[in-house]
Amino acid sequence: PRAKQAFDLSQEDDRTRDRYGRTKSGQTLLLGRRLIESGVRFVTCFSGSNPGDGWDTHSDNTGGLMQLLPMMVAVESALLEDLSQRGLLHQTLVVWMGEFGRTPKINGGAGRDHWGSCSTTLLAGGGIRAGQVVGSSDKHAAYPASRPIDPVDIQATMYHCLGLDPHATKMYDAL
Repeated sequence: PRAKQAFDLSQEDDRTRDRYGRTKSGQTLLLGRRLIESGVRFVTCFSGSNPGDGWDTHSDNTGGLMQLLPMMVAVESALLEDLSQRGLLHQTLVVWMGEFGRTPKINGGAGRDHWGSCSTTLLAGGGIRAGQVVGSSDKHAAYPASRPIDPVDIQATMYHCLGLDPHATKMYDAL
């Protein structure tokens, strides 16, 4: 019943809903926080791919990152501050990532395509030491320049934060 009630965003005051942003991404993260608060142990939130409401801009990327970053920073900071103020951040691992980075060059459709060589991931809460920047890209954001991190490294970190042995070869060994 508590998780079911979490889906009713009308129970949140307008100030909180506005803080997250009245976008699909913002309201999805607010719902995620509500689900965590209700006791749900694993929540996945998806950012939309509509213009101005997501990160996947393969064409018509007018404004580029300068258009997208303010919206993403607003929803990220709203979630992290909200979890922290409610005493949930220390027990909640927040993983912000996509399936790919984006090409360092604009394509013929004025957008950016998938780029597997370099991307950005944000980890917060759940036992992660705050304030770290791990690795860097070259000046074109095309390839890692220092301390490249593989998706397996991110997965191992997530397992560690969940209290699972990232070196276990079978899931029942990890438990």
